[in-house]
Amino acid sequence: MRTMNRGKLFETWGQRGQDCWRVATHSLRSQWVRWQLERPYPIQCAGESIGDYGERLAAIYLERCGYMILERSMQTRAGEIDIIAAWERQRIVFVEVKTWARPWPNAGGPSDAVHEEKQLRITKAALVYMKRHGLLETPGRMDVIEVTFDVESRRPIFRHFQDAFEAAGTFQFYS
Repeated sequence: MRTMNRGKLFETWGQRGQDCWRVATHSLRSQWVRWQLERPYPIQCAGESIGDYGERLAAIYLERCGYMILERSMQTRAGEIDIIAAWERQRIVFVEVKTWARPWPNAGGPSDAVHEEKQLRITKAALVYMKRHGLLETPGRMDVIEVTFDVESRRPIFRHFQDAFEAAGTFQFYS
């Protein structure tokens, strides 16, 4: 019969306990996020364009997913970024939001409208933002959120493409 050192036994149990705690907290967090995402979203304001409404819904969606919104509709000479957010306080996320009032069959999706020229403008604007705020050493990511609406219920449907495209042009972002 093999005997085990008492210290080694507690060390093993401690690691197992930490793993169980990690799984439990991940499960609770995913349940919380799921509950947040199922909550109703606000209705469109009178006079609000479909694009502005989609950006507002996307910002709420990101907050419910755990992102911290830093800025919305940031415009520079280089271009415009719809939403700038922080993910887990470790990464800056630049989000382009594309909204369609209704889905079009066989037409791709709104995210297909983020072509190379648009990617270059977003990259330049992101670089301006990072320089302006002293964040050049901070990892950055370019996301695209596609917002469409269900035909019957008019509820928003989100498709979030993380790391949707690499920084375009001769610029570099750290990952």
